[in-house]
Amino acid sequence: MNAYHMAKTAYSGSNASTIRTPSANEYEAFADVTRKLMFAAARDPQNIPEIAHAIHDNRQLWSRLASAVVADDNALPVDLRARIFSLAEFTTQHSSKVLRGDASLTALIDINTAIMRGLRAQDGQK
Repeated sequence: MNAYHMAKTAYSGSNASTIRTPSANEYEAFADVTRKLMFAAARDPQNIPEIAHAIHDNRQLWSRLASAVVADDNALPVDLRARIFSLAEFTTQHSSKVLRGDASLTALIDINTAIMRGLRAQDGQK
């Protein structure tokens, strides 16, 4: 194997993984925060720092999503944008209930999982 071939193929694996669709990137973001929520839910319910960190990450994701769907240049149908914004509002309110100890993480995990299914379907995957 010569130096030219080695240089040409050295980054081929990493290049392939960086070419992704926007919905694949969104899916990965949801998968990451949902894993954190699930891990926190499976652990000691008194582990407030872990729960708070997972909720914080989830809130940030939903906040960015809410900002994106209210942008004038967003191409999603108005009805879908409104439903996503409503889910973002619910997520914020439910997160506060979880932090007060009045609710579990289950609803947040279920919502994120449903969104992930929709993103996978959008990309034509199962």
